[in-house]
Amino acid sequence: MGKLHYQPITYELESFQAVAGYLESLDRDKQTNGNRIFDLAVPPALYPVIAELLGNAGLADEKQQFPGWSRIVVEKPFGRDLETALALDAILHEHFREDQIFRIDHYLAKETVQNTLIFRFANSIFEPLWNRHHIDYIGIVAAEELGVGSRAGYYDESGVIRDMFQNHMMQLLVLTAMEPPSRYQADAVQDEKIKVIRSLREFSPEKGSRLYLGQYGRGEKKGNILPGYREEDGVKPGSGTPTFALMELYIDNWRWQGVPFYVVSGKRLPRKETRIIIQFKKVPHRLFSDVLGDTIGANRLVIETFPEEAIRLAFQTKNPGMEICLRSMVMDFVYQEHYQKASLDAYARVLLDCMTGDHMLFWRQDGIEQSWSFLTPVLEECEHCDNLDQLLHFYPAGSWGPEPARKIMELITDP
Repeated sequence: MGKLHYQPITYELESFQAVAGYLESLDRDKQTNGNRIFDLAVPPALYPVIAELLGNAGLADEKQQFPGWSRIVVEKPFGRDLETALALDAILHEHFREDQIFRIDHYLAKETVQNTLIFRFANSIFEPLWNRHHIDYIGIVAAEELGVGSRAGYYDESGVIRDMFQNHMMQLLVLTAMEPPSRYQADAVQDEKIKVIRSLREFSPEKGSRLYLGQYGRGEKKGNILPGYREEDGVKPGSGTPTFALMELYIDNWRWQGVPFYVVSGKRLPRKETRIIIQFKKVPHRLFSDVLGDTIGANRLVIETFPEEAIRLAFQTKNPGMEICLRSMVMDFVYQEHYQKASLDAYARVLLDCMTGDHMLFWRQDGIEQSWSFLTPVLEECEHCDNLDQLLHFYPAGSWGPEPARKIMELITDP
C-alpha cells in the first residue's frame, strides 16, 4: 500500500498543475525517472477534456522529465462516429505524439486472440487453405448472456454497433482476414490490418451486404422471467436502440472475394461465447454418396476465447465395424489443460505493453479512421432512417436473436 498514492483533482488547469508538482516530488522520492502513464478509465466525454488539461499542465511533454516518458491510455469507444473520432484525435495529437498514445482494446490481449496470428503464420498446413478456394464462410460471434445491467445509460446512447463492432468485432475480423506481415513488428502488423478494413466492400444490400438488427424483449430462461430491454432501469421508454446486430460483410481482395463474413454480437442470448468459426467447403466429389448420401459434414475450425480459450478442428472418421458409418470427431487444444500457471488478464497485459512501449496490441489512429469510415454510413442508416421499425426486430431474451437472422445464427452457433 505504501506505493499507492492518491491525489484528488478537478477538471481545471490549476488542479492538473498541482498534479504535475506532486508527480515531480514522487519522482525525487521514488526515483521513477519521470515515467508516467495516464490511463483514462473515465467516461468517453472526458477524454478530450483530460488530454487538453494534461497537455496544458506540461504532463505530456517528455522533454521536461527526461529521460522519462509520458504515455496516455484511451479506452474504447474512440468517438461515436468518424467526425468525433477525428476531433478526439486532433486534441490528443495537439499534445501527444502518436507513439505516446495507446488505444486499448482488451480483446486483443486475450491469449487465443494473440495466438491466432501464430496459428495462421507459424503452421504451414493451414495458411495454404486460408482463402476463398477452401473456405465457405467465416463467422465471428461475441454473444452475451446478460442484459445491459447498470450500463443502460451509456448503452442506450450507443447501441451494439458502437459498443462492439467498431472495436472488438473489427479487430477479430482483421486478425482472421489479414495477409502475412513482412515481420512481426507493431507497424508491419498494423499495416496489414488496415489493408483489410480498406478492402471491406462498401456496405450495401445491392452489393450483397446484409444487416439484421434486434432488441431483446421479455423472455424466460430456466423458469425465470427476463425483463425486456425497454423495461431495464435507465432505458428510455420506446427506445429504438439495437441490442443485437448481425452483419454479412465481404472483403474485396484476391484472398477473400465472395466469402461471406458473418459478424454478430448481442445481449440476452442463450449463453456467453466468443469465437471465430472457419467453415471449410465440402469435399468436391461425393465419393461415399451411394453409402452415406449427403450427410458428410464439412471440416470446421473454431478459435474460441470464451467460455474456454481453445482451438478445435472437426473432421470425419469411420466408426469401427463392417458398415461404413461416419462420425464427426473434434481435435482440440484447450489452454488451461496445458498451461497451469496463472496468467495475466487482458487488461494487465496491455498495460504492461504500454509500459514497454509496444503498440502491437493497440489500435493505430489510421485504423480507427478506416473502421469508422466503414461503419458510420451503417450507423446513419440505422439512426436516421424513416423505417427503423422495419429494420429493428424484437427477440425474446434468452433466444438466438430475431427471427430474420435465425438461419445464419444456426450456421455459426451450432457446436
